[in-house]
Parts: sequence; C-alpha cells; structure tokens
Amino acid sequence: MRMIALLCVAVIGAACVVVGPASAGVKTIVKTRTYDITGTTGAGLVVAMNRKGPRHGFMTHAIAQTSYKVDWNLDMRQVNGVCTVRQANGTMNITYTYPRVASAVTPALRKRWNRFYSGVLAHEGTHGRIAGQMMQAAERSVRGLKIANDPQCNKTRNEARRRLEATNKVYEAKQIAFDAREHREGGHVERIIMALVGM
Repeated sequence: MRMIALLCVAVIGAACVVVGPASAGVKTIVKTRTYDITGTTGAGLVVAMNRKGPRHGFMTHAIAQTSYKVDWNLDMRQVNGVCTVRQANGTMNITYTYPRVASAVTPALRKRWNRFYSGVLAHEGTHGRIAGQMMQAAERSVRGLKIANDPQCNKTRNEARRRLEATNKVYEAKQIAFDAREHREGGHVERIIMALVGM
C-alpha cells in the first residue's frame, strides 16, 4: 500500500532561502517503522494486521505502507533576462511501515510468516522503486530548463513546478495501477495472505 507523495519546491536564489549548499541530483532517505501484532494462527495474525496496521482511509488499515515526501531545491540563475534551472536537487524521505510478530509462534507458522513477509517486502519495495523512478524523471524534466524574457524567474519557476507536478501525477498513476494489479482477486496480495492463513 502506498500513500500519496507530498511535493515541496524551494528555489535557491529566487523565491526561498535554503541553508547550506545542495548537492546535485536526487537523494533518498529511508526510514523503516514496525507495529507489533500477536496471534497463534495465520488467520489470527491477519486479523491483528487488519486491526493495528497503518491507516488506509478513514475506516480501514493496510498490512504495510510506503509513504514519501519530496522536496526540491532548484538552483536558478538569470542572465540578461534569460532564466535557467542550473540544478534540480531533490530529496525523497521515504518511510516503510511493516508488521512485526511479537508473540511466540510455532515453527510451521514462523515459516509461513517468513514467506508472507518476503511477499510484503517485495510489494512495498516496488512502491519504493516507482517513487525513485519518479524522482529521476522529475529531475530530468527540469534540468536545463531555460526561459527568455524572465528577469524575475517567475515564468521559469512556474514551469518547473508544473513539470514536477506533472511527473508526480504520471508516477502516482503507475503506483495506483501497480496496487490495482497486486490487490485484484487472485493477485499477489491475496495469494500471500491465503498462504499465511494456510489455505
């Protein structure tokens, strides 16, 4: 399960003050959180995840979750009325949230749990990879952007923001399509849950 990314754009030397020099390109900062569940059967562990997992909407919970926040620092320079994006430095703070079994389980259930957990890691890892691809594509979309007759860099700033948001939408659609495939009847998520339950 993936949460919608948040996008923030700061412009060095044009609209916002950024402390310290930024390194070129994109950077990813990864955090992992867990929540504890207990149960003596696969079905019991599924019930615990449905009760204690990260919120997904108002009434439901997800088994696991990938959330991320994106910040962009755009280094823009204006010469003779021509504004250029010299560098686009993006930072993605990504947080993975996973279940952790906090109760004693039988060796057979532990084996099923480990297979299930590997499937969960693979699912959330794909969300993370799609988010990373989004960052690379967004950086390419604004790198070298140049607009004439823009002495205050307003047009360039707006166009850069438009391109970053458009790239974000394209990759959010990819995230949604991936989730739809994974969560469909008979899909990956259903299969790993059924294997955990022992069906």
